[in-house]
Amino acid sequence: MSQAAKTPETRLWSGQAFTVAHADTGEFAGQGLRSFFEYRDLGIKEATAGKYTAHVIRAVPGRHSEGQWHTHELEFQMVYVTKGWVVFEYEGKGKHILREGSCVLQPPGIRHRELRHSDDMELIEITSPGEFATRPAEAPDG
Repeated sequence: MSQAAKTPETRLWSGQAFTVAHADTGEFAGQGLRSFFEYRDLGIKEATAGKYTAHVIRAVPGRHSEGQWHTHELEFQMVYVTKGWVVFEYEGKGKHILREGSCVLQPPGIRHRELRHSDDMELIEITSPGEFATRPAEAPDG
């Protein structure tokens, strides 16, 4: 079938499909990497055949991080805080309080941990690839 004959729902541009996600129709789910966060998928993983993912992450009020060091096996991870605050600690970079408007690029394999967050915290995370492994890590020296 030619590209022109495909429906708008399946047509691809450079291997990507068009997608739109609206906050008022999006749903948060508790299934995700961390039990103290809820995740709202933005449709990027499906639209890019798994090359990327993007989701909104929000805190579950009253639940908090255990502060475990870990790494992610990925090529790209960016976090942008849209509401509240979160404290991350990074190998060789120390603790950072990210607040509304803060953005961090977490390089591949950097050891890090989430220490605490406000109950109203929300952030956007973009990663590549869409599926990646997370591994527990020893605390860095120093």
